Amino acid sequence: MSSLSKTKLNQLSKALNYTFSDISLLEKALSHRSVGSNNNERLEFLGDSLLNFLIAENLYQRFPKAREGDLSRLRASLVKGETLAELAKDFDLGEFLYLGEGELKSGGFRRASILADAVEALIGAIYLESGMDRCRDTVLHWFGERLDAIDLNSSVKDPKTRLQEYLQELRQPLPVYTVESQLGQAHSPEFQVSCDIGRSQGKTVATSSSKRNAEKLAAAAMLKQLGVR
Repeated sequence: MSSLSKTKLNQLSKALNYTFSDISLLEKALSHRSVGSNNNERLEFLGDSLLNFLIAENLYQRFPKAREGDLSRLRASLVKGETLAELAKDFDLGEFLYLGEGELKSGGFRRASILADAVEALIGAIYLESGMDRCRDTVLHWFGERLDAIDLNSSVKDPKTRLQEYLQELRQPLPVYTVESQLGQAHSPEFQVSCDIGRSQGKTVATSSSKRNAEKLAAAAMLKQLGVR
């Protein structure tokens, strides 16, 4: 297993907003079980528990009057594998993974389950290296825009899906998402994306560090503009 080059290490550190001092710990977190016994499964186990706690803690503080069932529903939508895989894609994590030959040939670096597991393993590794406070800060930074977009009254479905279903019910054209501008450096971009439904409501625009999340935020803004909850 080759070590990360300085360039790739810097690229990943900037994407994660965290720099590992112990590179061997980072490499272990990025190592799928297909590489052998020195893999990320134990770190994934630890990171999964930490993630559930940290998101639950934040939701508990963010929604002081919410019932247990609502908090559980919101947490589930944030910590599910699909969301973690989206995070991993935002980090371009696939290109940093260590995979066995079989997984590499079968495209394991794109597989959602492998990407999600690696995110959890990274959380476990950050906790072991820097403790709970730094781990909390990092995780909440990663989930910041998603947490800010959460509404107790909204569906678990993401805003893009909800907007599409709403327009389909009305037999209206589907929304069009356009990247209006891309600012910043390659390793730290900012995407400004518009959502246009071709009606009198006009367009909504949102900005995020990933195109995918900017589209979701623009869709959420359109749903709000339409009065859809």
